Amino acid sequence: MAEGKPLRVPLHSALVHLPIALLPISLVLDVVSWIVHADGSKFVRAALVAVVAGIASGLLAAIFGWIDYREIRRDHPAKSTATRHMIANLVALGLFAVSAVLRFRSVELDHTAIFPLVLSVIGLGALTYSGYLGGNLVYRDGIGVGRHRRRTDTPTSTIEKTSAGKNATVADRFVSVAADDALGEGETLRVSVNGTVMAIARIEGALYAIQEFCTHRYGPLSEGALRGCEVVCPWHNSRFDLRTGKVTHGPAKIDLRTFKVETRDGFIWIEAPEDQTNPSC
Repeated sequence: MAEGKPLRVPLHSALVHLPIALLPISLVLDVVSWIVHADGSKFVRAALVAVVAGIASGLLAAIFGWIDYREIRRDHPAKSTATRHMIANLVALGLFAVSAVLRFRSVELDHTAIFPLVLSVIGLGALTYSGYLGGNLVYRDGIGVGRHRRRTDTPTSTIEKTSAGKNATVADRFVSVAADDALGEGETLRVSVNGTVMAIARIEGALYAIQEFCTHRYGPLSEGALRGCEVVCPWHNSRFDLRTGKVTHGPAKIDLRTFKVETRDGFIWIEAPEDQTNPSC
């Protein structure tokens, strides 16, 4: 609810427009206060209002941004980008906050004092860098764009396993990845074996294993909705048959890889692909 799902709009991405607009506007007003020779103090005061409003709206956006940040799984490659995005935002708000305090002391000047002006320039640089990272999170990593996730829990981490070398027998290439009761009906596990990330799903008691990432834009299929024997990509609604890996609904056009999976002695075993951690050229 705090992400804005009942409103069908993510609150963080909606609220960030306010500080992104207000804080640069304050800097424009600062520059105008230096250009206008008569009564520049009104621009100084207007800039102060814009800075305070930008900080307040930025803090509000940060609350919902923190909620979104916690939703990113720990082993997701975008987690480090999101951390840098958060730090850059906090640095920017901190710089503008110091600038605001200094502005209160010189609000009657004909132009904005140099030191708060410089702090605002540096803060705007941090805000610009943060915006760049935020764009990468959405458009490159797909963070926050999922609309088709199932309502049940999704895997919070990836199970890391290795198998025997590529010259091993077929029997040796099967790897035990989890206890059989660790995977309930309609649930998934995310497993990495020899550098290949796979999703294992249980449907009507049967186990299916497919590649983890959608062939369209690499959406995490272990987090997708399960509809009968199909999995729905949580990002762009592509569908695949779990039994064959075939595309059943676009925008994806390329089928998934599937893997052999079975249960033995109360454990789930999967036939590992060849080692891809150090592929040859």
